[in-house]
Amino acid sequence: MDALYLKDCYLKEFEATVEDVTDDRFVILDRTAFYPNAGGQPNDLGVLVRDGSEYPVVYVRKTDDLISHEIADPGLMVGDQVTGRIDWDRRHLFMRSHTACHVLSAVINKETGALITGNQIGEAKTRVDFSLKDFDRSQIKSFEEKTNEIIDQEIPVEIKILPAKEALKIPSIVKLKMDLPEMEEIRIIDIVGFDAQACGGTHVRNTGEIGRIEVVKAENKGKNNRRIYFRLGMVG
Repeated sequence: MDALYLKDCYLKEFEATVEDVTDDRFVILDRTAFYPNAGGQPNDLGVLVRDGSEYPVVYVRKTDDLISHEIADPGLMVGDQVTGRIDWDRRHLFMRSHTACHVLSAVINKETGALITGNQIGEAKTRVDFSLKDFDRSQIKSFEEKTNEIIDQEIPVEIKILPAKEALKIPSIVKLKMDLPEMEEIRIIDIVGFDAQACGGTHVRNTGEIGRIEVVKAENKGKNNRRIYFRLGMVG
């Protein structure tokens, strides 16, 4: 399966062929721009269209190398030619939030050396967990201000897919407190001149698209684990 979002996060519509249908509602396509629920980023929503009939996509998951689209209504069959359309407003919100997560985590990593222990992107707010022993309100405010300073610089964000041996030579390429699975290639999200991280999610092309972030809550979540919640402000 060709996961189109890995190279082009801005693809809103695509053509595909149905390769498999299970229980009249789990659809496998030969190619897709729908992002599956993974890595703390929620799945895309949207529709698959065949001959003018729309089949709402209500959930997308990845199992092994296959991406399954759960549709609300039965009717699609193997061999059908369909047009996929992404709920773009939802997707772009998650792209902005995901890139903001990278900027915030890089700021905290540069300031404290902390690694990411988890994250969850949401429509109203997003959380990021860090392996920090402690932090205070002034430190949190500093993280927010420095993140917004980077965002305001309108730094280009590039996608690079590199051989694993080459990618792993990049300093601080992995900011997750876990091991990367073995793979031949690694996808890198490069906030040019500021940060590069291994990531399979969708991102904006420029930090200026994020808008600004506002930290709304900070919590202690156990020994050496701290959680920050932020929400996005308006762009421009």
